[in-house]
Amino acid sequence: MKITRRQTLAGAAALGIAPRLMAAPSASLDAIGAAHGIRFGTAVGMGQFLDARYRGLIESECGVIVPENELKMHAIHPHGPDDFDFRNADTLVDYATRNGLKIRGHNLIWHHPEWMPKWSETFDYGPRPAERVAQILTRHVETVCRRYASRIYTWDVVNEAVDNKTGLMRETAFSRAMGSPEAVLDLAFRTARATVPNCELVYNDYMDWGSEAHRAGVLRLLKGFRERGVPVDTLGLQAHLSAKPDIARGGFGLDQENIWRGFLDAVTALGYKLQITELDVNDTAIPGDFGTRDAAVADITRAFLDCTLSYKQVSAVMVWGMTDRYSWLQHNKTKRADRLPLRCCPYDADFKPHPMRGAIAQALAGAPIRA
Repeated sequence: MKITRRQTLAGAAALGIAPRLMAAPSASLDAIGAAHGIRFGTAVGMGQFLDARYRGLIESECGVIVPENELKMHAIHPHGPDDFDFRNADTLVDYATRNGLKIRGHNLIWHHPEWMPKWSETFDYGPRPAERVAQILTRHVETVCRRYASRIYTWDVVNEAVDNKTGLMRETAFSRAMGSPEAVLDLAFRTARATVPNCELVYNDYMDWGSEAHRAGVLRLLKGFRERGVPVDTLGLQAHLSAKPDIARGGFGLDQENIWRGFLDAVTALGYKLQITELDVNDTAIPGDFGTRDAAVADITRAFLDCTLSYKQVSAVMVWGMTDRYSWLQHNKTKRADRLPLRCCPYDADFKPHPMRGAIAQALAGAPIRA
């Protein structure tokens, strides 16, 4: 497959990395995936967006972007529920539109006490707090969805509402006011459906084969949605993977695959579609040699994707950053013992492709073709 004119122009615009990018296979990851009915994309925040090299990498590899933080409630309402700040979100959405990129919305409510807006805990909700919160949430969802109605094709309506340790629903100021977490989540989804009826609505979480309680809690939530008639279309699989040393397939062995398949079987049996929404690999457990680390990261990426993409319900693979230089994992609380930077994304800090990039390409090329 030849490089498209858009990809060529993007590479020429990023002269500092054009020779390195041309060393990668000529077919973009999105083109490889699209041939099988799977879109490929990445998260991008304002910090990365200002780097022309990163924009060139997006334009040469991706068909979809998702704003990393700019659409979250705490970013849009930094000071209170009645102020709206869309400047950064507009910048990224406008960029995607100009470049023919599809856009995932992330997220309308991050139902986690640590990531709700700070004002939500101290705000005076008045004598009828349930009504006031419902008013705030409805206005937020309607306003944001309407603003981008024709451009955002899929929304993470709710993010991480299930506690990963206990499997129980997380409580926030909103859920305490409304009487339950389910009341908050159901209202968010129903309002989104009424506002953007043709948009794919996603519940997004990071359950994996390492936490039975988390998977069980997410499955209970998904079953509850169906029982209550809540309009949820898709489960977003975050896929923040952790590579393991001296373990076959980077730590995604047959036991882990069987656990994961059992979970996906249960989810798809309920009629949900799937997206891989936030793929990256934490390599803190791997010794410092780059070759060893890169091989383990590629191995777990390929094993996980081969398994998950075998489900034809998966329509997208989104990485949570294209280059190690800007990955959130570099600033995470968990650091490598040797203090070296992580090698966690498809491209390294100098914008050269990792073996992980090849693993993604191979998995996309080997996936069953969707209708």
